[in-house]
Amino acid sequence: MQEKVSYKDAGVDIDAGNSFVEAIKEDVKSTFDSNVIGGIGSFAGAYALPTGYSEPVILSATDGVGTKLKLAIESGKLDTVGIDLVAMCVNDLICNFGTPMFFLDYYATGKLEPQDAKSVVGGIAEGCRRSECALIGGETAEMPGMYSEKDFDLAGFAVGIAERGEMDRVSKVKTGQILVALPSSGIHSNGYSLVRKLLFDKLGMSMDEKFEENSLIDILLEPTRIYVKEFKECKDDIVALAHITGGGIVENLPRVLPDNINAIVDRSKIKTLPIFDFISQYVDTEEMYRTFNMGVGMVWIVEADSVDRVLEKTDGYIIGELVAGDGKVTLI
Repeated sequence: MQEKVSYKDAGVDIDAGNSFVEAIKEDVKSTFDSNVIGGIGSFAGAYALPTGYSEPVILSATDGVGTKLKLAIESGKLDTVGIDLVAMCVNDLICNFGTPMFFLDYYATGKLEPQDAKSVVGGIAEGCRRSECALIGGETAEMPGMYSEKDFDLAGFAVGIAERGEMDRVSKVKTGQILVALPSSGIHSNGYSLVRKLLFDKLGMSMDEKFEENSLIDILLEPTRIYVKEFKECKDDIVALAHITGGGIVENLPRVLPDNINAIVDRSKIKTLPIFDFISQYVDTEEMYRTFNMGVGMVWIVEADSVDRVLEKTDGYIIGELVAGDGKVTLI
């Protein structure tokens, strides 16, 4: 008789998948709010639209973690990349004046290790708690042959809601308004291909060596800061805001500038982080500002008479102002 072949023989363990789902239930439930309908395990997540909007608009954002994920896999530190995943999505939503409602994730791996996957999803749940949105669904795909056993990839999907009349921020941007920087927590989730090339390939550094009294890997895996709560607190005083991701300040801030306005950013006022100071010894200044956030996770455009209120409610600080121009950022 010909020997039978099972799905597990092919590299997919259904029992491991089931145990993983059981392991994450409490973490996932901890993100639920009163708008979540149903529980875990249905074919789709359900979320009731919040009330109080005259012209509600649904916003969506999707992103991944980039090659920062490679460092997490190589180091075995998997509990923070889920925070990064949520952050990259919800920080984009608030730039369109959207309030995050719910989040979904996609986790694809060569071999499902329930404990590793639990750490990753635990980070996603923590990111959702920090951004006050519900984790209402996800997909875990075990695909041997597509990924090597230790490799996995992440994608995230955030959905928010906005008042239609509040979404066009660019039309509100005028000369004389002030640029307020909100500090980043670190490198966030952009520029890691350059980081890995420089630190590990060129300089031969190790993940465990000390950097500013911490291990280098802890510095590199510091999760992306989430700005949702600050946005909600200061929403009435924000004219426009830009999430500083790949491309840095010089490429992200123009996305909220009209064609006749320039942003003048005083580089000397930017509170760069030690890791950027170190990297800048080996990378041109222009390249640094086009690749990294340089210590600025968000830039808010604020009316001059609103600045004091914003600074009182946040850890932000002034880095420049808006003048007549042609829609560009000038670093001085």
